[in-house]
Amino acid sequence: MFNSANILPLREGNSSLHALLGGKGANLGELFRINDIRVPEGFVVTANAYNTIVASHKALNNLLDELSNIQAGDSTAISHCCSAIRELMASVVIPEAIVAEIASHLSRYDDATAFAIRSSATAEDMPGASFAGQLDSWLNITGPEQILLHITRCWASLFTDRAVTYRIQQGIDHRSVSMAVIVQQMIVPYASGVLFTADPVTGNRKESTIEAGFGLGEALVAGRVHADRYKVRGQTIIGKNIAANKPSAQASPGGGIAEPVPEGKQATQQTLTDEQILQLVRIGKTIEQHFNHPQDIEWCFTGHTFFIVQSRPITTLYPVPVINQEPENRVFVSVGHQQMMTDAMKPLGLSVFQLTVARPMYEAGGRLFVDVTHELSTESGRQVLINMLGHSDPLMKDAFQTIIERNFVPLLQQDKPTAGAGNQGLSPADLQTQLENDPAIVQALIRNTEKSLAALRQNIRTKSGPALFDFILADMQQWQQDLKDPRSMGAIMTAMNAYRWINQKMEEWLGEKNVAGILTQSAPNNVTAAMGLALMEVADAIRPYPAVIAYLQQVQDDPFLEGLKTLEGGPEVLRVIQAFLDKYGMRCPGEIDITRTRWSEHPAQLVPILLTNLQHFEPGAAGRKFQQGVQEALQKEQELVARLQQMPCSEARIRETRHMIGLIRNFAGYREYPKYAIVNRFFIYKQALLREAERLVQAGIIRQKEDVYFLRYEEFRELVTTNVVNNATILQRKKAYQSYKKLTPPRVITSDGEMITGNYNRMHLPAGALAGLAVSAGIVEGRARVLFDMDNALLEEGDILVTTFTDPGWTPLFLSVKGLVTEVGGLMTHGAVIAREYGLPAVAGVQQVTRLIRDGQRIRVNGTDGYVELL
Repeated sequence: MFNSANILPLREGNSSLHALLGGKGANLGELFRINDIRVPEGFVVTANAYNTIVASHKALNNLLDELSNIQAGDSTAISHCCSAIRELMASVVIPEAIVAEIASHLSRYDDATAFAIRSSATAEDMPGASFAGQLDSWLNITGPEQILLHITRCWASLFTDRAVTYRIQQGIDHRSVSMAVIVQQMIVPYASGVLFTADPVTGNRKESTIEAGFGLGEALVAGRVHADRYKVRGQTIIGKNIAANKPSAQASPGGGIAEPVPEGKQATQQTLTDEQILQLVRIGKTIEQHFNHPQDIEWCFTGHTFFIVQSRPITTLYPVPVINQEPENRVFVSVGHQQMMTDAMKPLGLSVFQLTVARPMYEAGGRLFVDVTHELSTESGRQVLINMLGHSDPLMKDAFQTIIERNFVPLLQQDKPTAGAGNQGLSPADLQTQLENDPAIVQALIRNTEKSLAALRQNIRTKSGPALFDFILADMQQWQQDLKDPRSMGAIMTAMNAYRWINQKMEEWLGEKNVAGILTQSAPNNVTAAMGLALMEVADAIRPYPAVIAYLQQVQDDPFLEGLKTLEGGPEVLRVIQAFLDKYGMRCPGEIDITRTRWSEHPAQLVPILLTNLQHFEPGAAGRKFQQGVQEALQKEQELVARLQQMPCSEARIRETRHMIGLIRNFAGYREYPKYAIVNRFFIYKQALLREAERLVQAGIIRQKEDVYFLRYEEFRELVTTNVVNNATILQRKKAYQSYKKLTPPRVITSDGEMITGNYNRMHLPAGALAGLAVSAGIVEGRARVLFDMDNALLEEGDILVTTFTDPGWTPLFLSVKGLVTEVGGLMTHGAVIAREYGLPAVAGVQQVTRLIRDGQRIRVNGTDGYVELL
């Protein structure tokens, strides 16, 4: 028994000793606690030993200080500094007391016993981060001298270029990570490999994947040898891919691993028998149950026994929405993909958005999902999903069809009425809603909303404490009733149906694709498009004043509005900016999350856009841009009519076409207004709620007002009532939010955890082209500007914006680019609507486009046929 803080037997470790044993060591210690799981014996040189040595090494600490100031993109500086640290580590003298303890432990083994020496960092193998493949390990090490040498090599591997870059990217302080080293008895296996207790690609929790090869698993993990691949669902093998050539990596007599060598007849044999495959999966599920999380497990097999040499959580899996329903197959659809905001949201933002909709929404990974299982169980519900969500987003449509073909959700014999997948609950009849071609309908809807918002602003001023929260809930309920006005959804559906009709009939009659997009340019009542033009007019107000322009060019952050007052022209510019903020200041990227910082709260967000507008546009460009759109839409209508006159039955076709164009012009702009009204309401709520948060700060109950963002709405109300806060909960949720930010949410996910991605069925794309959805017609070439946020978004003339998603907060950038490509979106989502409004060629729904296109790369966007070419 070792009582030292420097050495601990593996079997005495557990998850509570993570800071001492590192992720790998703590997990191995836990494995010893599971019945019938075999783990090779060994011990850990704990992080305490590493910390003791580092603390007393002045030169090493100086280099750590230098490393903390290097950015992830400075690879030269990282490489130079890391090389110097590793060189110092190689010369470290391990204290005699620790050497004696290691020797005492090794004395329990025969002199010829070989060991695996493995790095185990304290930030490793946790659900929120994976250091897999970044830290070094060595196999088949014999003798005390070699073991001590490789312990220092493990310490040094904490400062490889790749490990340091990863920590910088993840925001992990280098000094916060320590290194333990595992010294574990070697198993010389017949076969070895990796077991994933959930499918690491699709996320399916009910399917396990095994990779297996002969000999040691190190070469397999490193990708140097081929492996068999087996897929198992439950206790049924559902797939096998037997590698035709499986060379075997073996322990070298002199230490280390010999190069993989062929195994004769075994090279074409199945590495594990079917019985062994199922036995390994049962072992994996036992381990998964112990850790309560799907596991990535390294194993080896001696011909009689499976030994587990490592187990860590699979960090790439997207969490499954939790729903309190009967245990049956369920299907969830991402709300963020419909709202064009797939970023993680904070708890207050999630709960407020849930309160504003009538349909239940479920949380997973900081995002919201709708359960569409009932829709998929009825013919009418399937019709809604395919025709509504599927028409707008073909990837979602293909995902639904995949689920239907698998019979994952059985079809009910009796087709009950369905509530539909939209926020308001759409029925098949809603999809065909048509309003009369009367522009007064939209004007009346807008007037009613403005009146409601004015009353809310007035009435909320007198509310505070728990009464404020009750008032907001009552207002939300009244607002939901107002949204049931059939004219509101009717206006949107009328425009969508007319849009679809024009595209279908003009392609059928005239052979021209995606005509309707041109007809929507400069449509009236589009409040989001008007916002982008209004920001161009703000630039016009700035243009005559060089002192103001110079001031904006050096602005770094808020507050900057106050600084305008003393400049020539500054007071006039301040008045214009303030007028813009009064009307649009509640907007920002990611605006469906009430916790996001609004333009009014951080006006400096607008400075890069104003500077871009000053650079790219002449005075009066906003008005000319709008009139140009009106003229292009009118000319397109005249062109279509002229071409239809040359066809049979021309009079009827022209009459119907003009009617549909009228519906588009009168109703298409309204598509953006309900979102504008929602965001207005959110900002009014937020200002009132933050006044309560400020009171809590002043009373010393919370540290900063933003802490309330990590409480749900009902918890915030309880805090205001009791003045009692759980700081541990807030801290835990802050950490969870940081981990959620790194996840990519799926469009569709099942209760098995499988992410159904969907595919485009394209037959005739140019070689190497990236398929997407054609949302705004036209073809354009230019430099790709890959952006993930709007900070410092200074654009050059001719740039094409490439990003994950765009919501209304991104609109001001649209006027400065010549094309748009997004990973998320459909025909009627924000980016598509505004791209058509501005006559901007656009392709949406291009999977992983921000990874496949490099910033600065030249590309061609085909918004007519829906693809992007890399030039």
